[in-house]
Amino acid sequence: MAATPESPSAPPEEGLFATLRRALGTLLELAHTRLELVTVEIEEQIEHAAGVLLWSIAAIFFGSLAVLLLAFTIVIVFWDTHRLLAAGLVTGAFAAISLGAVMVVRARLARRPRLMSATIAELKRDAASLESRDR
Repeated sequence: MAATPESPSAPPEEGLFATLRRALGTLLELAHTRLELVTVEIEEQIEHAAGVLLWSIAAIFFGSLAVLLLAFTIVIVFWDTHRLLAAGLVTGAFAAISLGAVMVVRARLARRPRLMSATIAELKRDAASLESRDR
């Protein structure tokens, strides 16, 4: 008995259009996967930045409040004897701490992962794979 086009044991349609359709389907799946990866990476970056910003604002506010009260306390303690020296030392300490904070921020920004680095790496692997298939 010969296989009919409707029977499940019929050979798959092999032709130019079938091959193009499979290639287009594969290309669309690849593009979909890469787009999902880009979306995930952007969401991670936004979430990370929001968390850092929130905690930075809290740290700056409460740290500033504590430092201000400490500075007033130090100046009040030395008010009768060395008020100018106390005020100068407190100001110098603030400047040193500020410089240290700037150095920490610069180091953290340098260590930050590049935006969409995983997506770029995957696209490079895809290109290399396609180039090796062409040879």
